[in-house]
Amino acid sequence: MLERHPTPPFPEQQQPMPGHTDAMSPRPDHGEESYKGSGRLTGKRTIITGADSGIGRAVALAYAREGADVLIAYLDEHDDAEETASLVREAGRRAVLLAGDVQNAAHCRAIVETAVKELGGLDILVNNAAHQASFEDIEDISDEEWNLTFRVNIHAMFYLTKAAVAYMKPGSAIINTASINSDKPNPSLLAYATTKGAIQNFTAGLAQLLAKRGIRANAVAPGPIWTPLIPSTMPAERVAHFGEQVPMGRPGQPAELATAYVMLADPLSSYVSGATIAVTGGGPML
Repeated sequence: MLERHPTPPFPEQQQPMPGHTDAMSPRPDHGEESYKGSGRLTGKRTIITGADSGIGRAVALAYAREGADVLIAYLDEHDDAEETASLVREAGRRAVLLAGDVQNAAHCRAIVETAVKELGGLDILVNNAAHQASFEDIEDISDEEWNLTFRVNIHAMFYLTKAAVAYMKPGSAIINTASINSDKPNPSLLAYATTKGAIQNFTAGLAQLLAKRGIRANAVAPGPIWTPLIPSTMPAERVAHFGEQVPMGRPGQPAELATAYVMLADPLSSYVSGATIAVTGGGPML
């Protein structure tokens, strides 16, 4: 029997940015009850940005249950981040919390340096933090909003990756969160979609650049996923019907992406680099 997942329509809801897990209805599933580890990442030292909630929390939980220690980088959602840290520690792994804004290149370097100091090294970098906002007309997108989206979504990825590779040994992995918007841009998410296309291109080039060092780079491209980003960045009526457009007729839960991030981090995936794994509920991404 297929596992049942929440299907729209959902209650109309909105939150102020950046959004919080406990205010969502229904509450997202991060794999708290379902994800079982098997030691695939035993002893790995990882950084996950945007790990306080949503996809980042699901990946942190899965990595910890696979045996990895995790630095949880986040903006300022302290309660959510503490909950993620509790899940990592319940799995018997180390959790390091670091708040701050990845727009800042110095903070990105501090994330990497803190992970190396506190965890003893760095094996996996998951660039997952993102900013988005909805606009119906291009004139509504301010210069500041456009620049903010690029600084958070793509500039930070460059800063973090550049700092991380100095500490990474052969066999390490970088995983970037792209989007179905990389391939099928939503016009109301013009700035966000444009950065997601850049992320996919960055990942493909990075994989080639780092191959000689034995470091792999890949991307995951989620479709509509039920996270705090949605009610904090979309009109309430769109939130109520979020995910209906894909063949499965519902948004994905953060837990449903975790296996893709684990596979790409697993040392057994040693010939996988430059790939984009689409997790889209049946929406084609070619």
